[in-house]
Amino acid sequence: PGMIEGFRGYSRPRCELSTSMAVLYGTPWCAPLKVKHGHASCRTPRGEYYKNVLSTRCKIHCKKGYEVEGHHEVLCMANRRWSGNYACREIRCPKLSMPANGGFKCSDGSYFNSRCEFFCSPGYTLKGERTVTCMSGKTWNGGQSTCVDIDPPKIKCPNVRDKTAEPGKLTVRVTWDTPEGKDTADGILTDVILKGKPPGSHFPEGDHKISYTVYDRAGNKGSCRFSIRVRVRRCTPLTPPDNGYMKCDSDGDNYGATCEFFCLGGFELQGSKARVCQSSMTWAGAETTCIPMNINVGVRTAAALLDQFYEKRRVLIVSAPTAANHYYRFQMDNLQHAQCGLDLRHVTVIELVGIYPAQIGRIRHRLIPPGLALQLRLLLQISHNSYNMVLIDKQGIDKMRYTFPITAAELFATIDTFPLRKEEMLLQQEAGQTCQS
Repeated sequence: PGMIEGFRGYSRPRCELSTSMAVLYGTPWCAPLKVKHGHASCRTPRGEYYKNVLSTRCKIHCKKGYEVEGHHEVLCMANRRWSGNYACREIRCPKLSMPANGGFKCSDGSYFNSRCEFFCSPGYTLKGERTVTCMSGKTWNGGQSTCVDIDPPKIKCPNVRDKTAEPGKLTVRVTWDTPEGKDTADGILTDVILKGKPPGSHFPEGDHKISYTVYDRAGNKGSCRFSIRVRVRRCTPLTPPDNGYMKCDSDGDNYGATCEFFCLGGFELQGSKARVCQSSMTWAGAETTCIPMNINVGVRTAAALLDQFYEKRRVLIVSAPTAANHYYRFQMDNLQHAQCGLDLRHVTVIELVGIYPAQIGRIRHRLIPPGLALQLRLLLQISHNSYNMVLIDKQGIDKMRYTFPITAAELFATIDTFPLRKEEMLLQQEAGQTCQS
């Protein structure tokens, strides 16, 4: 039992006989090959109908998008098993890297034919391919995309209205809030850089350009600009009167500026002594002129005569008993050669000569009646019988008395020490008024 007799009493195991019979008759031996997502191409030893007979060789093929995992070729062995394992696995591309400040979405992960679309966070722009596809060669059909910050930061400058200077001012203090930059990406910015004067500065007349600049971490620059216009209301510039000069404060013709007028020696001021530039850009007061000073010698009293010089001129009274007096002659000769210096210092010379009742007075070429000359001597307590000289300032104050002649230089040195004269000297220097000798 269990044995089949052969020729001449030889017997073989049943399994060997079965194998031989399988080969002989071409019957299936191994399990039929099934390739999921693919197929097998098999070659039998003698072209048998069944593709799983003993010694059949099969090559494994996968459909597009799949690749063989395991053995690419298997053999149907005597133990009824195929010689190796196999499978068709879906092709996978390398995993994509997540771009900084962005991401991607894929239709089927990293598998074959999966389409991945990149996107960026607000404020960033995609650099590279927007979509990539996993190819059969296990590679993506595009490179790695990145998200870059190319948008400049936003910064908005203030709107500053035109400014007008206050009375007497040539500048305006202008303030505004420093603008803040906004970044559409990560929000990290450098400090705001100012070009121009900072807020709270005093701006002079004219147009002033201000700009602010800010950078983000990617080096993108955002900037804004604005202008500040400062206006100074001005009047038509005044000119000094003929035979006079003027002194103006501030800028001379701006709103609130004041101009004072002065006349040269021998001239008196008519019109406004000072004029102010008003907000209407017109000058207050009347036009100023300097006319030759007219002394009325027909007044009745010495006080009335002297009042005409009050705050206008200084008075130098030279008194002598006779025109032949040596002191008198020396003094008048000396003063005649210094007329420019007298005019520069606003000095009028009054001569009183003679003894009552034959006394007479003179202002340059104008005669003073004897009675008025007498009153002057009595008012100022000047002796009839000797030489005297009295210096009276613009306030009518008896400043100096002399009983002997002095040089013009000595007289001028004395007058130049008077407080009011120091102010006059500054004004005359500014106006360029000097004597040649």
